[in-house]
Amino acid sequence: MKSCEAGRISYQAIEAARRAISREFRRNGQIWVRVFADIPITSKPTEVRMGKGKGNSTGWIARVVEGQILFEMDGVSLSNAQQAATLAAHKLCLSTKFVQWF
Repeated sequence: MKSCEAGRISYQAIEAARRAISREFRRNGQIWVRVFADIPITSKPTEVRMGKGKGNSTGWIARVVEGQILFEMDGVSLSNAQQAATLAAHKLCLSTKFVQWF
């Protein structure tokens, strides 16, 4: 799976897409996750005045550039891999494309 646009993906979205692919494969084949959420996101609580330092860490994101490979799959049929990629694409907030390597 390859991204068609640049953006940010949360760690929850990456895990949800990985689980969708894993369930579609029914534990057959292999999945490689090629993105890693390594950038912390911080935010201050609601109704808190400005200043007084940075807010608490609320989650992690991964920056994705256009054309970056998000997931690799092996050991399953082409139709099964395409179906899994479609299910995973619904979990992500970016537009993606299925790419076949020989």
